[in-house]
Amino acid sequence: MTYKSIAVFGVYRDRGHAEEAVDALRAAGFRNSDVSVLLPDQMARNMNARAAAGAGGPVGGALGWLAGIGAFAVPGVGPFIASGPILGALAGVEDEGGVTGALTGMGIPKHEAARYEGRVLEGGVLLSVNCEDPGWVKVGLEVLRETSAKDVSFTGEAGSGSARVGKMAG
Repeated sequence: MTYKSIAVFGVYRDRGHAEEAVDALRAAGFRNSDVSVLLPDQMARNMNARAAAGAGGPVGGALGWLAGIGAFAVPGVGPFIASGPILGALAGVEDEGGVTGALTGMGIPKHEAARYEGRVLEGGVLLSVNCEDPGWVKVGLEVLRETSAKDVSFTGEAGSGSARVGKMAG
């Protein structure tokens, strides 16, 4: 069976905890192009306010390491900062799909995608890491668990075409 990438997802309560997770993923050997984040409007405004006060760019620290990070607006939902595959998925969102539609398009079941969108709109940070083989899935799950992610799950496809979706116990 040919292996295809699996994405591991988790939600952090704030940017600081998400940055700790990004640092841990980098230390574990993940590439910046493997890691995606989605931050809500208020965090984007806070980062820009700090930048205006001389505290650095709007996206610095661990999040600045991520590939392709940028600000954008999701029709009907509002402005976000995102990177990686999540950014790519959101770039193709139709007016009515919102964040839930983009995440569903990435293979996340609709009920979980809606929960992730709700957590982000409440101020959480959605983080995902693409894993190219089962060993990396295990490492990704461990890092998210050790860095206090909530609602940790994974989704992807096996080469046979069957979808694989799981929820981490604990």
